[in-house]
Amino acid sequence: MSGALVVAQYALRECVRRRVIAVVLVLTAMFLALYTLGADVAFRETEDFAGEDPLDEIVLTGSTLLGLAMFTTLFLGAVLAAFLTLGAVRGDAERGLLQPLVVRPVGRASLLLGRFAGAGVVCAAYVALVYTLSVLITGLTGGWWPDSPVLPGLGLVVGVLVIAALSLLGSVFLSSTANGIAVFMLFGAGLAAGLLGQIGDALSVDTLEDVATVSSWLLPFEALYQAGLDALTADVRGVTGVIVRLGPFGGAQEGGPLLWVWTFAYLGLVGLAAQLAFARRDL
Repeated sequence: MSGALVVAQYALRECVRRRVIAVVLVLTAMFLALYTLGADVAFRETEDFAGEDPLDEIVLTGSTLLGLAMFTTLFLGAVLAAFLTLGAVRGDAERGLLQPLVVRPVGRASLLLGRFAGAGVVCAAYVALVYTLSVLITGLTGGWWPDSPVLPGLGLVVGVLVIAALSLLGSVFLSSTANGIAVFMLFGAGLAAGLLGQIGDALSVDTLEDVATVSSWLLPFEALYQAGLDALTADVRGVTGVIVRLGPFGGAQEGGPLLWVWTFAYLGLVGLAAQLAFARRDL
């Protein structure tokens, strides 16, 4: 365990030394500034054109904006997770940095755990911060707050941990460039699964719904994102509730406790697969 902590601290120092965190914070500040401007304009236009029931218009505007912010947050978190882990094993091995560590004093299992812990801390803190600021901007700008503000944030945090774990697993087999491409293709596949499910539900096509369901559980970060969208407007009913649950980039779907159990089991299975594959790999 001490070896894993050392590796995690090393990974965090590398983030600072390479100015990864500084670049991410600057780009995030730009996104939040644009989001604030967009939210202010959207809510003002909503007030000007609201009909007899302006509350529905406000709910629709606020949930759509925050849903888009959630997607952006998950995407930025996925980018950060990929870049922190894509060369964790094979990339460092090709540069000759890994061999002295895995023999003595750290070991392979501790190295994997440390790299995941370091990337996980950075990504989880980043996603939680951006989501929280997005909620505050939406609420303070338009007066709309999500029905369940905590669950969507937790979903994004755990979702980005899943992406980091998959990227770490890929780093055992693939070069840095190939692993980065694979991670973003998986991310896109998850989003495509959500869109397929939305289309299948609208057209009553069972095959599309089944494909979307299976894909979402094979890539649970998408299911967590959909569950987060659902939690934003859990108490909204009527026509407005139907519209807002269509969601941006994938419909809102309630996950339930089983989704969380499966996600943590999924993380354990991915970690076990990475450890077994790394143990057999000749460096």
